This record gives sequence, structure tokens and C-alpha cells, in this order.
Amino acid sequence: MEYQYPISLEWSTEETVDAIQFFECIEKAYENGIDREQLMKVYRRFKEIVPSKAEEKTICSEFEEVSGYSAYRVMKKAKEVESEKIKMTAQSKPPYK
Repeated sequence: MEYQYPISLEWSTEETVDAIQFFECIEKAYENGIDREQLMKVYRRFKEIVPSKAEEKTICSEFEEVSGYSAYRVMKKAKEVESEKIKMTAQSKPPYK
């Protein structure tokens, strides 16, 4: 990983660690696949930290811009499918800045 995760200076250390864990799970969904239940658990915690849909969209868009991984697409798939593992197809990454 050669990019920084989007975080808020208003978050506590614990909240920052938990938000980063969510983004790491999004990466895993694209790279190797991830257990759906684990992903949903981490997402529920992320939503406690970022309850606003608008703020979630902003933060996830920032993450997608730097990483090329779409949290929106991963979570959409996780909510729609019943499978135990979520595995996203590869997508091209934007060049690092």
C-alpha cells in the first residue's frame, strides 16, 4: 500500500484504528476475498464512527480515489448476496499522486 487512508482528526485513536480496519477489509475483498460476516461486522463499527451517509460517501470516495477500491461496490455486493465470501473482480487503479 502506497497511499494514506482517509481519516478525520476528530476521531479518537480507537475510531481511527477501526476505520482503517474497514478500509483494509475493502482491500481484502478485491485482493483475496473476505468473509462476509467479518466484513459486515467491521462495516457496522464503521457506521458507528461515520453515521452520516454524506460523510460516508465523502470518505469512501476519497479512499476510492487513492486506492482504486470501491467501498460502495463491496458493501452493495455484501448486502445483496448470501455467499460466505465476498470476492470482487480486479479493477484498474488510478496512478498514485
